Formats: sequence, structure tokens, C-alpha cells
Amino acid sequence: MTMRILILGGYGNFGSYIARALKDDPAITLIIAGRSLAKAQAFAAALDAVNPAETAALDIGSDLAEPLAALRPGLVIHTVGPFQHQSYVVAEAAIAAGAHYCDLADARAFVRNIGELDLAARKQEVAVISGASSVPCLTAAYLDDAARHFAQIEAVDYGISAAQQTNRGLGTASAVLSYVGRPFTTLIDGRMQRVFGWQGLHSEVYPELGRRWFGYCDVPDLELFPVRYPTLKQIRFGAGHEIALLHFGTWLLSWGVRFGLLPRLDRWSHALLKGSFLFDWRGSARSGFHMRISGKGHDGEVLTRTERIIARSGHGPNIPCIPSILIARRLANGGSIPAGARPCLDLISLDEYLGALASLDITAIRA
Repeated sequence: MTMRILILGGYGNFGSYIARALKDDPAITLIIAGRSLAKAQAFAAALDAVNPAETAALDIGSDLAEPLAALRPGLVIHTVGPFQHQSYVVAEAAIAAGAHYCDLADARAFVRNIGELDLAARKQEVAVISGASSVPCLTAAYLDDAARHFAQIEAVDYGISAAQQTNRGLGTASAVLSYVGRPFTTLIDGRMQRVFGWQGLHSEVYPELGRRWFGYCDVPDLELFPVRYPTLKQIRFGAGHEIALLHFGTWLLSWGVRFGLLPRLDRWSHALLKGSFLFDWRGSARSGFHMRISGKGHDGEVLTRTERIIARSGHGPNIPCIPSILIARRLANGGSIPAGARPCLDLISLDEYLGALASLDITAIRA
């Protein structure tokens, strides 16, 4: 018997990659779901899965309990962002249907509070995993791997620089724009201090990519890592556009939001996203990730470790999809994940994560 895996947003940027990665697994029957049944059917027909994919029309803005249960999924993968203002309606419907659940959320409160569903998930004996994405899954995997070499991890400075010539969805754009110029807290000098989205300008020089600019971004790590790594005194996470002009333009807008001269920028997500495509000719299909970890080694000396990922050919947006793919394969092929609701931590090792990127035009570099 195959595991029925429902991908909500299955024909979108993230969902379609996940579906293509899972389509040849004989232990899996995919259900491609989204608001448009016609789009789901067209994508499923072209997918050519080893077990013919099914389709469904599901809208996260409506009552999902009965229609989702009728599809009898063993796992629900939720890819429809932004998650910043979502409730747990999809996860609750999955639990009620007796299905495992994971999402690609990068929203701080959404991932942090997923434990609210822990009791319900345990009663149904299902796993509910939030943040099965680059943050916090990949970033925690890097820190967990580094922890073997450090007596104390004291600071981590890291970020993601997007490629200009790549598929950019409205959900991702809305997620980032929701906190541009808005206050949130991060760990600075051993205590949580207020910063503002897309401010704190800084840059990183990458192999192949050259200099990329970054600004503060609000992610689940800022809440989870001070508890997970108690010796940490400083966390700085940033994101940025490949094209400096776009990055500094967003930075200028952040001041308007900060001082109340502009509304939250996610109100203009569609227009700003559409406008960004006009600059594609100036960019490339290469994105980057860096993480600089510092602290003390087991000999008591200062120790620094720098990790980088260079993604080419527009493959960067596939990186956040890896955790849900690995979770799906594990469950479908007889593996298990303990019941309960939790952020996506301690489930995927760094070697597993990077190994799953091997088929992509992606290089991991350690210095």
C-alpha cells in the first residue's frame, strides 16, 4: 500500500518541486491540491508520476476538515504562504484526519507556537512539523554540526541572498515585505534587543557572486536558537536582493514604514513583486547562503567556522523544499517520526540535507 501525500499548493513554486522530487517513489501516491482544480489537474497530468497523481480543490481560507479527510492523506505538506498571519487550520484539519503534517513556514510566531497542537497530535498519534524549510531546519543543522567542534558557540551571523532571475512567488514576497521596517527582537550582546526589518545594512563577499547586501529579517531562529544554544550571545540573520539598487530601494522604504510614513509593504506585494521582474536583465540565476559561527574551541581558543552555499541555475528556491521531501520519503518507506507538534529540529542532519542537494547545481563550501 502506498502513502497518500497531499501537497497543498502542489502546482506552485515550492509544491511543484516537491511533487517532482517524490513522483518516482513507488511508495507514494501524490495528491496535488490548491485553489484551482484546473491548474492541479494540468500539473498532475504532466507530472507522469509512477503512481498516477490525484487532484483536489482546497482553499486554506475555507473549512478544510471534511474535504481533506475525504482525501485520506497519510501526510499533508503545506506550502501555501505567507504564514505570518495564518492560523493552524491546515494542521488542525490534518490532525483531525489522522494525517501527519509538515509545512515550509518561515514565520517566527507560527513556527514557535506550533507546540499548541502537541496534545491533539499525540492523541491522534501523528507528527506535526512546522518550519520544514531553510530556517530553522538547515540553519539548525549547521549549528548542530558545528557544536561538535565548539566548547561554546557564542555568535552566529548568517543570511540568504536571493537570485534575481528565479521563480519568485507572491507568498514569499509578502512574507518578507510584512516585516520590512517593522520592529522585532534578536539576540545582541546577550539580551534580546529591538531591530527593524531590512535595516542594519551589511554585506558579504561570496565566491563567484561577489558582494551581496543584507538587512535584518525576522525568522523563527531568532526565537528558537537562544534556547537551543544557551551559550549564544549574538544572532544576526539577514536577507537581501542580488541587485544592490533593489536592496537599497527596499532599505529606503523600510525607513518610511518605520516612521509611519508608509503602511506595511505587504499591502503592495503584488505591485512590488511585479516591478522587481523589470530588473531581471540586470541579475543572474545565482543565489547564496552564508553562516559564520564563532565561539571557543575545546582548547579554549577563539574558533570561527564559515559555511557557504552557492546555488546556480535558479536552483536556490529548491533548498527550502528539502526537509519536506526527506520527511515524506521517510514516512512513506517505513520510517517513523515521534508523534507530537514541534518545530523542524533534530529530524534532519546536515549530511542528509546537503546530500539531498546533490542533484542540483549547488555547491556547499566550508572555510
